[in-house]
Amino acid sequence: MEAINKELVQQAINHLANREVYVHLETTNGAYTAYRNGTPFSAGVFIRNSKISFEHGKVTGEGPFRVGLKIELGWVYAEGVTHWTMEGEQILLAGLDDKGRLAVSLQLSPQPFK
Repeated sequence: MEAINKELVQQAINHLANREVYVHLETTNGAYTAYRNGTPFSAGVFIRNSKISFEHGKVTGEGPFRVGLKIELGWVYAEGVTHWTMEGEQILLAGLDDKGRLAVSLQLSPQPFK
């Protein structure tokens, strides 16, 4: 994986717009760890092989980045994205913390994930 290049990621996302694609989105338990009333809590999400079609996608921020996909009734987005790679038409986006650990992953593919 390499550091996000906003223009290249935007082009890759544009290529998949208005097509049915499979999405994989997950955060680790530590990705959004915070404190509420002095007590630590965390939240996570895991979605795999959900089929969506998005009108357009946006890469925003100066790093770490937010990648959003505009779907019919709202948005799907991943925040904290730092790295990416592309294998064929499959886009793999990841957010790594300062120790190189995975915090968030957003993957898009015209074919289901194995």
